[in-house]
Amino acid sequence: MKEVYRQCASVVVFRRGANGMEVLLLRKPRKNDAWQLPQGGVEAGESTEVAALRELKEEAGITARLLGNSERIYQYDYPPSYRRFRPDHVKGQQIRFVFAEAEPDVQIAVDGREINDFIWVTEADLTRYIKRKEYREIIRSLMGEGNLLR
Repeated sequence: MKEVYRQCASVVVFRRGANGMEVLLLRKPRKNDAWQLPQGGVEAGESTEVAALRELKEEAGITARLLGNSERIYQYDYPPSYRRFRPDHVKGQQIRFVFAEAEPDVQIAVDGREINDFIWVTEADLTRYIKRKEYREIIRSLMGEGNLLR
């Protein structure tokens, strides 16, 4: 059977904060790479935009105004240690990104299980939360790209 990538959608959510433009990061309850943008799998029949906004609602409890899409795709292979637990032919993830804007006073509500915390960060704060350099650079680039749409 041919190996494939799981199709995922991620949303870069902007808001105007006290220190300028901020983006939303969510924390998964795991040891490594816990902080990330809201994201999840694209379900059958969904567009990237619909999937990204659905995941935002599921993970953060909010809605946001869609601003547009990025042409950027982040693709990676699952490590062999993780693949052992997947009985399917999915070898990694392919993530597409959309941009959205939330109101400055939006109230985030995480479920405490799938997502256990959130934070709004400026670009300068990224290194404190996103440890994997490649992912951090993608987010930094997306922040610049998204700011052009605002």
